[in-house]
Order: sequence, then structure tokens, then C-alpha cells
Amino acid sequence: MGILIGIVCNAVALYVTTLVVPGIAFTGNLLTLFLGGLILGLFNLIVRPIAMFLALPLLIITLGLFYFVMNGLLLWLAAAFLPGYSVNGLVPGIVGALVMTLTNWVLGLFFKKKED
Repeated sequence: MGILIGIVCNAVALYVTTLVVPGIAFTGNLLTLFLGGLILGLFNLIVRPIAMFLALPLLIITLGLFYFVMNGLLLWLAAAFLPGYSVNGLVPGIVGALVMTLTNWVLGLFFKKKED
């Protein structure tokens, strides 16, 4: 059930990002959006750890600020694999990654498991 919630949260975050960030566009239907959420989840599972490991020296030198640039680059790269989703440049990618992170965080507050 947690994987399905993650896919839905990614799909909602992708849609919110297209509404908030100029330079990011989505053309498609709801099924395409959920497919994009699945692809983004797989992308974050496989590519993100490798990219973060390779960027570790820059992350250390910039005291973590390069993390924002890395997230923007990864969103920009992921858009090439997401059907109907386009990111027009690095700056919309960085802002879009921030919006996606905030959206997923807020949605995570609603779907977080309560500990007894």
C-alpha cells in the first residue's frame, strides 16, 4: 500500500509543479500522470543514489547547497523519460524540484503512519 501512496504523491507533486512553476508543462491525462509518478519513483530509487554519490565532493564543498542543483538536474533528466512532461531549463528544474519536495512533504504528513 505504501508504494501506491508514493506513486500517487509523486503524481500529485508533478501536477502541482506544472501549475506553480513557469517553464514546466504537462500534456496528458490522469493515467499518464500516474505513469509519470511511477517512473519518477523508479528514477529516484535507482538514479538518485548514484548521482548523489558521484556529486559527494561538490556537496561537501558547497556545504550541501549543490543538493538543490542536483535535484534540479535530476528532475530535468527525468522529464526526458516522463511522457508529456517537459522542463525548459535548469532554473525551472531547480524550482520544480523544490516544489515537488514541499508537495511530497505536505502529502506525507497526511499519509504518515501513526505510531501507537
